[in-house]
Amino acid sequence: MSNTKPAEKKTILVVDDEKSMRLVLSAMLKKEGYQVAAAADGLEALDLIKKQDISVVVTDLKMPRLGGIGLLNRVIDKYPSLPVIIVTAHGTIANAVSAVKKGAFDYITKPFDQEDLKNVISKAVKTKSLSDRDVVLDPMEDGHYALIGTSKPMLEIYNIVKTVAPTPTTILITGETGTGKELIARAIHVNSERKENPFIKINCAAIPENLMESELFGYEKGAFTGAVHKKLGRFEQAHKGTLFLDEIGDLPKDMQAKLLRTIQDREFERVGGMQTIKVDVRLVAATNRDLLQDVQDKRFREDLYYRINVLPILLPSLRERKNDIPLLTEHFIDKFNRKLGRHVRRLEPEVEQFFREYDWPGNIRELENLLERLILLANNDTIHYDELPTGILNPPQAEVVSPETAPGSFKEIVKGQAEAVESHIIARVLEQCGKNVTRAADRLGISRKGLQLKMIKYGLRK
Repeated sequence: MSNTKPAEKKTILVVDDEKSMRLVLSAMLKKEGYQVAAAADGLEALDLIKKQDISVVVTDLKMPRLGGIGLLNRVIDKYPSLPVIIVTAHGTIANAVSAVKKGAFDYITKPFDQEDLKNVISKAVKTKSLSDRDVVLDPMEDGHYALIGTSKPMLEIYNIVKTVAPTPTTILITGETGTGKELIARAIHVNSERKENPFIKINCAAIPENLMESELFGYEKGAFTGAVHKKLGRFEQAHKGTLFLDEIGDLPKDMQAKLLRTIQDREFERVGGMQTIKVDVRLVAATNRDLLQDVQDKRFREDLYYRINVLPILLPSLRERKNDIPLLTEHFIDKFNRKLGRHVRRLEPEVEQFFREYDWPGNIRELENLLERLILLANNDTIHYDELPTGILNPPQAEVVSPETAPGSFKEIVKGQAEAVESHIIARVLEQCGKNVTRAADRLGISRKGLQLKMIKYGLRK
């Protein structure tokens, strides 16, 4: 019997005062495999958001009691990672554009094309999933910017955030996958003078190469087949606020040149447009890659690297801040007890010791995923050592190769060892995800295309 957890159906909240519209949207979304919740106005929607795990909100603009803009404002305030899609009539497009500037994910005009709405919702669901993989925690009373940790490396991070947040300086956040780079970017934003304005993010590894330009800069109606209305890009949405470019190392080479020009000139043109649009945006970028090595290998532009690397922040790995593991564990136990309806209270001492000694190659994300699995499968209020998965108890051991006996340079030897470990980790995560490539890519924090290329490289396609 397999222990692989089935993929959870995402829940879309449809908010419209017209019952017929709620029924039409609900039927369409259920056919696409989503679960659907429905509300007749904004207040009813907020009540449902409190009680259910909602992935995306699709809302009309004009409704009694609390309309779409009011609902958007409250969602941004209380649930900032929850995407909101505005459905509007042609006569109120200006209001919808204003909503996007405030932080709405996107808007669709009535009468809408079902394929357009499906595509927008699909992107919003993926955006929510990417956001949820990072550790978004409740604010702490000690003012540590919604971050958990009291170790020396984290205290240093708090001081850096306090220093750089009020400035307009471009920030580059680096660190291993799963260390919480987006959380640091949000901390910088909410502690800056731009905190009342949008925080807009884009994952450069998750957007297909042919769509990257329109995602960043938007497009005009009729710019290409399927462009049925004007769309604002992420730069325009982030005007007066902060734009977070995650996984910037995966940005296509041609887009690197366009991004550099936009950063330097603070202006751009939409795809298919002639008008030059000026923006005031604070840029925060993040990557788990060695960008300087990518520059040397001609995969990343040197001028762009030095333009975004004005003030670098290196996040510590979890193995460098093991004193924070008990606090993080306590938080995740509370989180998943509420999410899964369980009542786990503690870890067996042997489990606590294992957590202290384990190296956590997947960092906080790995700890979070492991605790979710353990809490889901727990037989009582205690997590026992024999409930830990065998894959984590017996990790693959990389063979230590001596430079005297191995062919090639030191750099080639290290690269070979790193690839062997990477191959083992990918194979293990694929097995845990039931060979589901999309889920495995989410778990590893890389794009689906990137994982497929690595699977081909290591012969893991079968």
